[in-house]
Amino acid sequence: AYLTVSIEPLPPVVVGDAVTLKCNFKTDGKMREIVWYRVTDGGTIKQKIFTFDAMFSTNFSHMENYRKREDLVYQSTVRLPEVRISDNGPYECHVGIYDRATREKVVLASGNIFLNVMAPPTSISVLAADTPAPFSRYQAQNFTLVCVVSGGKPAPLVYFKRDGEPIEATPLPEPPAGTGNWAPRNLLHRDLDDTKVPKSLAAEGEVGGGQPPATADPPRGLAAERGTVTETIPETVVSREFPRWVHVTEPIYYFRHTHAPVSDGTVEARATLTWTLNPQIDNEALFSCEVKHPALSMPMQSEVTLVAPKGPKITMTPTRARVGDTVRILVQGFQNEVFPEPLFTWTRVGSRLLDGSAEHDGKELVLERVPAELNGSMYRCTAQNPLGSTDTHTRLIVFENPNIPRGTEDSNGSLTGHRGFRLVLALTLTVILELT
Repeated sequence: AYLTVSIEPLPPVVVGDAVTLKCNFKTDGKMREIVWYRVTDGGTIKQKIFTFDAMFSTNFSHMENYRKREDLVYQSTVRLPEVRISDNGPYECHVGIYDRATREKVVLASGNIFLNVMAPPTSISVLAADTPAPFSRYQAQNFTLVCVVSGGKPAPLVYFKRDGEPIEATPLPEPPAGTGNWAPRNLLHRDLDDTKVPKSLAAEGEVGGGQPPATADPPRGLAAERGTVTETIPETVVSREFPRWVHVTEPIYYFRHTHAPVSDGTVEARATLTWTLNPQIDNEALFSCEVKHPALSMPMQSEVTLVAPKGPKITMTPTRARVGDTVRILVQGFQNEVFPEPLFTWTRVGSRLLDGSAEHDGKELVLERVPAELNGSMYRCTAQNPLGSTDTHTRLIVFENPNIPRGTEDSNGSLTGHRGFRLVLALTLTVILELT
């Protein structure tokens, strides 16, 4: 007897699709059994998913005359109605027939196939790296957008666009081993602000000054950290909104794409886009991260617009603060949608804050038990991100508290010991007398 087994190949399938595995075999012998296995753990474990035993079936009764040589072609199918990522992997079809010479002997053969299950990405987001970060008017800054794509299998193709046009970027090398959290900020070259460099120093730079060349030139177009140098800064600096380090040509973009496997069988992809920020042309620029994947009929995208903060909206509670109250001054939002997240700094104009500190970071400033001395004090909130900075001011008006006679609070707004005790005792006696 002879037996040949083959499984029809399948193209990659998408999660949720119905799939039919087809096992074809040709024999001139008597059918004994068909068994389908799903192979896991690199082939060490075989999970039986379908079994056909001819001893308990009459489907092949027409082959009872097994001595008559006859070539017959059969097909066994297994249907997976809704595939999942966990169904990804190899499958085997095992077929057994009785030997034509004796029914005591069984001839075995098998075929195998790999079911490739794809999954479209489920989420995409664009973030700004190293934020919140301050605005720098006199030093070039590198800026990095990070696009995170989750839930896909295999890894998707990720790319960036600016104002709807694809960005041509230079691939960045992988970070060296053992560097930890590598950031492009330390990799790139920064142009000096020539408003701060004396002419003599600038002239030396033009002719080379006899200085040896650097050992390694970082990628051009981005800012890098300089070593400690002594630099003479003139007292008079040309006042400009942005100095000449701001490039007027098209920026040079650097791109990196990495992906890491997730426990559920999908892949998390991360793409970064880094360039030297130019607040003059990058403010209100629209950047989009787009994803192409074989399981998607059209690209998936997420957009962000780089915007400097403008017009912070500040609220104060309580609206009518009295001596001894706890006052909260909060930035509730802006006149525009700000990206990336701004950095907030609170200062008191002309003095220190109530707790003695020079400044406070955060969206909210809390003043505990305000004393009368803070009446009329002015507070400044500076909101800034790498694209710009804005200041807004609010004045604190402190009203008298009828429960605290004038002059009885200390610098923290709390009652002094003896006066407070006498006041409480007097109020208690008054209540007792009125009740009697």
